Amino acid sequence: MMQFADIFSLAFRTIRGNKLRTGLTVSIIAFGIMALIGIITAIQAMNQKLTESFSTMGANGFTIRYKQRNIQFGQGGGRNNSEMKLSQKGKRKERTSNLDKKITIQQAELFVDSFQFPSTIGIGISGGRNSIISYETRKTSPNIFLLGGDENYLALNGFAVEVGRNFNRLDIQSGRNVCLLGYDVANKLFKQGLQGSVNKIVRINSIPYRVLGVLESRGSSFGFSRDNVVLTTYTNMQRNFNTGGSYNIAIQASDINQVPAAMGEAEGLFRSIRRLNTTEQSNFVLDRADSVAEKAMNSLGFLTISATVIGLITLIGAAIGLMNIMLVSVSERTREVGLIKAIGGKRRSVSRQFLLEAIIISILGAFFGIILGVAVGNLFSFVLKTGFVVPWNWVFYGIVICTGVGLAAGIYPARKAGKLNPIEALRYE
Repeated sequence: MMQFADIFSLAFRTIRGNKLRTGLTVSIIAFGIMALIGIITAIQAMNQKLTESFSTMGANGFTIRYKQRNIQFGQGGGRNNSEMKLSQKGKRKERTSNLDKKITIQQAELFVDSFQFPSTIGIGISGGRNSIISYETRKTSPNIFLLGGDENYLALNGFAVEVGRNFNRLDIQSGRNVCLLGYDVANKLFKQGLQGSVNKIVRINSIPYRVLGVLESRGSSFGFSRDNVVLTTYTNMQRNFNTGGSYNIAIQASDINQVPAAMGEAEGLFRSIRRLNTTEQSNFVLDRADSVAEKAMNSLGFLTISATVIGLITLIGAAIGLMNIMLVSVSERTREVGLIKAIGGKRRSVSRQFLLEAIIISILGAFFGIILGVAVGNLFSFVLKTGFVVPWNWVFYGIVICTGVGLAAGIYPARKAGKLNPIEALRYE
């Protein structure tokens, strides 16, 4: 009876002797594994970036923002603002006339003054991504994100000052022309170093501003730099840049367990500030930071499932291809099988040889597919500027799956080879 070492040696020599066939089969399997591992690696890189991005928001934070009216098309799209609508069939009507009212600076400030829940509160507003910042002869491209905030804005939104100082209460109350430069903006304008930017006069869309400080680098997110920003106070934003935008209010509760209570109290207070009665629906939204992150993570989870299905379908196709190739191999090697049996080779030994060939080819495909998949997936890591990602659990799954593919694809050809009659096999031409 042939030993396992002999069977393995024969299988390996056969594989080496049919390089073209082996190469094509390995390529098919490698492509399936590469698709699976590559997509999973890319998703894990995105997950890492999302976790990094949302970690600055804090699990105990939430935001009050303007709720835009949904645009309707077709029948009913041209409703009058003063229209009433039924909240539920048979129940009282709800007013919708308030839905287009943005959050004003007065309402935001009144909320800050009136909210008594233990928390940190900040006011912010966006000025858009089309500002130009200049210093002497140097200037940025017209894609700088202009933001307005208060003294708490940095801490609540994941910013920190590297050199200089943050806004103070006097800056907010006076609305004077002061600003904080993003890391990339400062490096673009001040070649002599960040420290040299403090107290310098820059121009934001031709308006002179005194630089209070430079923000720490936050890196990039999904290919976009988070350091191409300039911050001024929200009061200055109102005075110099009439954006017509809505103000946001960020709240960070002192105790994470008290966030639901804080959100409930904030909603009740802000409904009062917005002068909403019981028949009117809220024209603002409370977004909890960790719920936004959770939704993003759930979306990535769906992508993972989709990638797994695509990869498995590809591998099923690879298994069918491998089976066909092994059946062709059985036909081509009929005389070889007959000779092995004639010199005493058992049916089991022949079956094992063909089965082992299929498994070896599958594992080779897994090896190359995993390497290529990790390499392709980490291209996303490079773009997103995250660490090198290796999905070790899926590497293990890939090896197991490919072994299963080899077994599934090799069983029938192996059994067919084992059943060959040695006399008829030797006569085969």
